Amino acid sequence: MRRVKIIAGGDVQAVGYREYVRKATFRKKIFGQVQNHESGEVEIIAEGEENDLKSFIENINVSEYPIDVRECNVTWHDAIGDYTKFEIIRGDKDQELFERIDVAGSLLYRVVENTTLSLEKQDQMLEKQDLMLGKQDQMLGKQDEMISLQHDTVEEIKGLRKDSESYFEKEFSEIKRKLHSIENALNEMGIKV
Repeated sequence: MRRVKIIAGGDVQAVGYREYVRKATFRKKIFGQVQNHESGEVEIIAEGEENDLKSFIENINVSEYPIDVRECNVTWHDAIGDYTKFEIIRGDKDQELFERIDVAGSLLYRVVENTTLSLEKQDQMLEKQDLMLGKQDQMLGKQDEMISLQHDTVEEIKGLRKDSESYFEKEFSEIKRKLHSIENALNEMGIKV
């Protein structure tokens, strides 16, 4: 068993860092304490197996809004066995309450920012959808024009067919009449057809 004393500096007070440190001990056999210092740093004393402590140190050296650990000074010692759990040493109740309110306010502001960004992205997506719908409407309009032109073409073809049929009937009647006249003339001459 080993013991580490860690002094974390940066934006580590009034941002929920002590709770973050405490949660980093979950499912690990790490015991100790975490507390704020008047210097603005956070002191962590932890005891456990060396590999667990090394992993723990990596996990708490974090820059994740609103926490920003900029330095983490670690000193190693032999374990003393003073702790049976990991706990947060809290200060004055009023000061702790205001710290919680500060953290909540900071996180709420972040939620509002993210919500605003999400709404802006949704607006952009809606604009793109409107453009796509406009283009689809244009395509449907062109399809309607094409269908109308095809309908007109079909009607023209039908009309041409009727005109052609009438013309060919007249022509065939005339040819038939002339053939009949020729046949009659040939018969009169004694030529049988």
